[in-house]
Amino acid sequence: MTFERTEKDGKIILAIKGMIDFNTAPEANAEIKNCIAATDDLTLDFKEVEYVSSAGLRVILQASDAMEEKGRLTLINVNDELMDVFDITGFLSILNIE
Repeated sequence: MTFERTEKDGKIILAIKGMIDFNTAPEANAEIKNCIAATDDLTLDFKEVEYVSSAGLRVILQASDAMEEKGRLTLINVNDELMDVFDITGFLSILNIE
């Protein structure tokens, strides 16, 4: 898993590449927490996210909860398979997906 962080005018876009699963969730969680500490407007770019396990969903939910208290979290470029996962799990009603 790799990350590419872009900052502009106080907004952070974090592009994630790879799978967010049991093995990579701690790394994803740490990177996302670093971004949350630095902004009140965070966008997660899922263009190159291949898979999200339940551990990955937990990371996303924690990020959503943290950003709800201080600002805005947006997910972009979510593929159809991940949209199905978010739909089945009820995350579509929780997350801001563009």
